[in-house]
Amino acid sequence: MEEKTRELYFHLKTLDLALNTLEEILQKPFSLIVRDATIQRFGYTFELAWKLFRKAALIEGIDVGSPRQAIRAMHDVGLLNDIDMWFEMLNDRNRTSHTYSSITAEQVFESARNLPSKLRAAMSAIEHHYLSLNSTQG
Repeated sequence: MEEKTRELYFHLKTLDLALNTLEEILQKPFSLIVRDATIQRFGYTFELAWKLFRKAALIEGIDVGSPRQAIRAMHDVGLLNDIDMWFEMLNDRNRTSHTYSSITAEQVFESARNLPSKLRAAMSAIEHHYLSLNSTQG
């Protein structure tokens, strides 16, 4: 279990760095360049998020192969709230390659604006869950 939790903390740290870049761009005044950079950062941050969820699911003994399964697993163990919102963000992440449409770009940009607070809460829940789990076993 200790090796898996070390890997989980590595994923948390990597995700934190990516999330910082998303939060940084969201502080900039809106422009099309900022919107496009935000969408790019949203894409890779979400990708790291679902991989963190997959790692946490494995610690729980749940083998997942897709972002949707990883989100559902984290919701089922009580570490993610508002599963519908997470599925909407997943759909928006999948649409990032179609942001040449201004309507799609605006919708994905909105998801990107919502991701930091939701993801920080999820990361905190995951970290506290496994930190307390690790300290009770050690």
